[in-house]
Amino acid sequence: MSASTAPLAIYGGAFDPIHLGHLALARAVRDVFDVQVHLLPTGDPRHRDPARTTAQHRLAMLEAATEHEPRIAIDTREIERDGPSYTVDTLTELRAERGLECPLLLTLGADAFAGLAIWHRWRELIGLAHFIIALRPGFALGDVKPELAQLLAQRRSEHPAELRHAPAGRIFELPMLPHPQSSSEIRRRIAAGLSLEGWVAPAVERHIRTHGLYGSGI
Repeated sequence: MSASTAPLAIYGGAFDPIHLGHLALARAVRDVFDVQVHLLPTGDPRHRDPARTTAQHRLAMLEAATEHEPRIAIDTREIERDGPSYTVDTLTELRAERGLECPLLLTLGADAFAGLAIWHRWRELIGLAHFIIALRPGFALGDVKPELAQLLAQRRSEHPAELRHAPAGRIFELPMLPHPQSSSEIRRRIAAGLSLEGWVAPAVERHIRTHGLYGSGI
């Protein structure tokens, strides 16, 4: 793959299943930073519980949800990787592919950032990419661990353009409108026989129902 200096945002997660909140964040990052966004379904992450369904089904739901979404694509490297899947390895690979000058933007939920200190080689991440932290309404990052609070104080940026004009090293807090969707709540609704309208894209619901995922059925 040839190197490219065009900024790239990556947004990883189990996407188990992908829901409208995930899509809203991907669109916001795309539009605020004027970047291509790559969704990375997780393989075997060691800091979170395993996915409830297979990588193949999660990938199929991602493809269904993003089929008509401009500048939102899927990167399968983590589900194709053997063994543990670490974000530092993904960013290192992307840095090698894209070159030293390419801005890389790692998108994180506020909860994920608050738990960053348990991630494998987490201190290296800010040297490989910028952080975009998605904030729920009323949520502040005031109670994170001291080492994360220090990182935030040193690296915080208030201007999206700063992340487009440097390869890594800045942290931007991105306020998001409230989205009640969560993958765990969607799985609970499926188990209770409730509708998924307004929770997932129609094509994703069709895949879930057709394949009987999470205990559903047509």
